[in-house]
Amino acid sequence: QVELVESGGGLVQAGGSLRLSCAASGRSLNNYAMSMGWFRQAPGKEREFVASITWSGATTYYADSVKGRFTISRDNVMNTVWLQMNSLKPEDTAVYYCAARIISVPSVRADDYDYWGLGTQVTVSS
Repeated sequence: QVELVESGGGLVQAGGSLRLSCAASGRSLNNYAMSMGWFRQAPGKEREFVASITWSGATTYYADSVKGRFTISRDNVMNTVWLQMNSLKPEDTAVYYCAARIISVPSVRADDYDYWGLGTQVTVSS
């Protein structure tokens, strides 16, 4: 079992930055070669892929809407994954979820992930 806890959300003005953290416990991200992803869900919309990272951290993937503004990273010793979000826009407003997949290669599909956090709210004002 893996428990994921997100933090770092909040209210920020457009153009600002936030750094989300996802702390994993229960199983070591390093021992089980888990890939990680960030998803988000805005009110009335489906959950959508934001970013993902392979177990090694060598390869990252981004949704077109965040490419060049967001950066995903991880530290398997600290069992933590981060999402650095810069140049935030009002359309980035959503609940952001961290997810873990017990396969070293990540996916853009939410159904492919095995564990989820409860989410952290990000609100970007115009």
